[in-house]
Amino acid sequence: MAPHRKSRPPSPMGIRTPAIATAALTSVALLSQTANASPSEEPRPSLEEVEKKVGDLYRQAETASEKYNAAKEKTTKQKKRVDTLLDDVARRTEKLNDAREELGTFAAAQYRTGAAAPDTASLLLADNPQDYFDQTQLMDRLTSRQKQSVDDYVTQQTATTEKRQEASESLETLTRTQSSLKTSKADVQRKLATARDLLSKLTTEEKARLAAIERQKQEEAQRKADELARQQAADAERRRQEAAQSTGTSTGTGSATGTSGSASTAKADKALAFARAQIGKPYVWGASGPGSYDCSGLTQAAWKAAGVTLPRTTWDQVKAGTTVSVNSAQPGDLVFFYDDISHVGIYIGDGMMIHAPKPGAYVREESIYYMPIHSVVRPA
Repeated sequence: MAPHRKSRPPSPMGIRTPAIATAALTSVALLSQTANASPSEEPRPSLEEVEKKVGDLYRQAETASEKYNAAKEKTTKQKKRVDTLLDDVARRTEKLNDAREELGTFAAAQYRTGAAAPDTASLLLADNPQDYFDQTQLMDRLTSRQKQSVDDYVTQQTATTEKRQEASESLETLTRTQSSLKTSKADVQRKLATARDLLSKLTTEEKARLAAIERQKQEEAQRKADELARQQAADAERRRQEAAQSTGTSTGTGSATGTSGSASTAKADKALAFARAQIGKPYVWGASGPGSYDCSGLTQAAWKAAGVTLPRTTWDQVKAGTTVSVNSAQPGDLVFFYDDISHVGIYIGDGMMIHAPKPGAYVREESIYYMPIHSVVRPA
């Protein structure tokens, strides 16, 4: 008879074969290694991704710069208004005090004679003198001079109260615009810092490739500018021939626009002369000269030199003139870019412009096709 073997109770986890147990241990070990391993680094962006990201950041920074310019302009105007209102309140308060003193004089006289002193004293302490008059018979007991003093007091108190309220509201508006100014400034600085950080991580080879991409972009933009220049020259020649035929003179005496000696052309020439003199000066966001400029600061300063006042921001400058087609652009016209109208340059002819491009760059001549064109506006 075979010896009896006592059976072992099953494992509470179930029966496992050696192979299954080994696989389980291996899985546990792998999970442990994964848990203890340091997080993997984010994949390095491609050069094209960096180029696009930096370009987007510069555009966003320029948009934020225009918001900063708008807030700064509004803050300046609001501060002048607050100062004016506070000066006005001070003058009115002085007049109110004079009127109060005069009322106090005849109130004292009334007290000495025993006539209506309590009523007059209440008047001086009343929040609203007119309501006080409506509820008493004081006016019936006043002389004509005293009545005039009361009228002056009421007028001065009402006007002063209104101006104080206006000044208070203007101060609140100033506080909000200053907060907006601070926010826009921080936004610009944050975006520029991110762009610099991305560029700093490029290798020498990547920087060279990025420069090559930029050259290709410039060459393509220049090709389009040359094409526009040829088209504009052809249009000008056609207009000269049409003018010659209509006047019966030779083709060499016509004028492209008929306004070469006009005041608007003279102003455009002055604006262009100023813009050319700024070439080589650095782009600095929020700057409007004389040592540095951002895009709208340059165009504003250029036209100011010609005697034309333009608003500070691109969003307002685009409304400050007559919109014309790109093919009809003339020297001095303003060329605006991107759907959000965040950049502007001054047209110099032949498809070229002078503009303050972006941080790290300098005022320079460039093809208007370097960026997507939004519109062309003639200020004068």
